[in-house]
Amino acid sequence: MVQSQFHGPRHDLSGLRRHPDQMKPTLRPSLARAWPWILASNFSTFFSQLPPPPLTRALHITPIRHRHIHSSLSPPTPPPLASSSSPSLLPLFLRPPKYTTTVSDLLEWHSWAKSLAASVGSSFEDSDNGPDSALLCRELSWLMEDVLDGFDPSLMRKAVASDDPDVIISLKADVQELYSLWKQRIEERRPFQYVVGCEHWRDLILCVREGVLIPRPETEIVVDLVVDVISKDQGLREGLWADMGTGSGAIAIGIAKILGNYGRVIATDLSPVAVQVASFNVERYSLQDKIEVREGSWLEPLKDVEGKVAGLVSNPPYIPSVDISGLQAEVGRHEPRLALDGGAEGMDDLLHLCNGAASMLKPCGFFAFETNGEKQCKFLVDYMQNSITRKLLQCQYSI
Repeated sequence: MVQSQFHGPRHDLSGLRRHPDQMKPTLRPSLARAWPWILASNFSTFFSQLPPPPLTRALHITPIRHRHIHSSLSPPTPPPLASSSSPSLLPLFLRPPKYTTTVSDLLEWHSWAKSLAASVGSSFEDSDNGPDSALLCRELSWLMEDVLDGFDPSLMRKAVASDDPDVIISLKADVQELYSLWKQRIEERRPFQYVVGCEHWRDLILCVREGVLIPRPETEIVVDLVVDVISKDQGLREGLWADMGTGSGAIAIGIAKILGNYGRVIATDLSPVAVQVASFNVERYSLQDKIEVREGSWLEPLKDVEGKVAGLVSNPPYIPSVDISGLQAEVGRHEPRLALDGGAEGMDDLLHLCNGAASMLKPCGFFAFETNGEKQCKFLVDYMQNSITRKLLQCQYSI
């Protein structure tokens, strides 16, 4: 059985931040992009009409070699994520409050930053569906939350009201760095998640940085689908899961948490930056014994578990190459093209995953991934129901 579900949007970053109570974010739909779908398949049902093969597992499909990524999309060599000598690479909320400033200096920065946000008006929104001034001001408030060390904003107001602006407060970043960060946000359209170094996703706060795709709320649906299937199938709950193209490790960590004391997860990514960030997030949530992060392209790091995987999940690149230049500036200019560009039709990696999934999964395995909307989704449903079935049938009868 192959199922598809509609969710969206993926192609902009508007309003992704959440408050500490984890309320759902307000999303502004993309005006110029197809909306993503989640495609899920249970391979036990999907291949149920095939004549019985000599072996019970679909292990004999000729492996499809992964396309070589041309040099312009090759991932960069990452610097260390964080160390005692480079604390600025840590997300703001995890940094120690080692800086101090006066209330008056912080208010001066805040006033400047708010004016800069107000000057944007609706120009970004009109240009490429980017953030308007209201959203930028909301981001400014979130930035204040991350940089202030448990500081009560009411104390700042009291300091101003009592005409005592020289009250000293502790910060997690120097005021001059705050000026630089906010200029990057407005003038360079640097994503807010990269500015503060994190994104709120499900019940997690995930560290992110340049070179790693920022996780979107609709991708949470992949984890929700896993919740549903493991509640009905103990074999899936106790089995091995693989998150291919893990990025920040969001899906892998989400699945590991819902598996509880059962099962385990392998997270793979071609990018050494993503492997480093995902490993950092896995360790932050003390899931090192539950999740193994491997560097490599799609299914290649999983060769040692071929035919043994209970569930495969992925949020692969699915945007047609020609559409990359038209994406929201925060996405097209700053997020890794390796995680966005799906080739001429946007389906190079989607087809690669479809071709390889059957040989990787054990009987009754589960497969779910995100696509670029209804057109892609319908094509892939037909492809898995017809083309892959024929290939498997021919392969099994050739044994």
